[in-house]
Amino acid sequence: MKGPKNIGNIKKYFPFRKPSIKEVVREPTSGGIVFRRNKKGEVEVLLIQDAKDRWTIPKGHIEEGETARKTAEREIREETGLKDMKVLSWIGKINFRYRRQQSLVLMTTQIYLVQALGDTDKLKKEEWMNGIGWFSVNDALEKIEYEDIGTNILLAMKKIRQMNA
Repeated sequence: MKGPKNIGNIKKYFPFRKPSIKEVVREPTSGGIVFRRNKKGEVEVLLIQDAKDRWTIPKGHIEEGETARKTAEREIREETGLKDMKVLSWIGKINFRYRRQQSLVLMTTQIYLVQALGDTDKLKKEEWMNGIGWFSVNDALEKIEYEDIGTNILLAMKKIRQMNA
């Protein structure tokens, strides 16, 4: 049995091809599951909405000479306006990858459990964000599009109960 004669014409049906990956980039990041207790004593989680309308936790790139814990604190301050907080413990890390032009980006995010203190209603989002707010744990889990972050929110809730925080 002979194959099709016009196999070369397939390119006209699939003219666009992603350029091949030229490099692998590692991006270490850190952030926090920030929580507070509302007036009823219920736990609320702080989420930010990125420029693509995805709800997530505050996080960012670890700078040279900075620990993951210090990065989490800095990024939370920068992205939320919260000044007073206490890092209670390390929750875990998530790994994901995505493509940026001709690079494969391997991102690792260290996640900490952070208790917001002081005036937790004074939130100030960065310009690139579409939203910021406190959510009940159930609402936060509904809004989060990243399954790994949702899993870490559940782990954070377990730690909050264990620590009586």
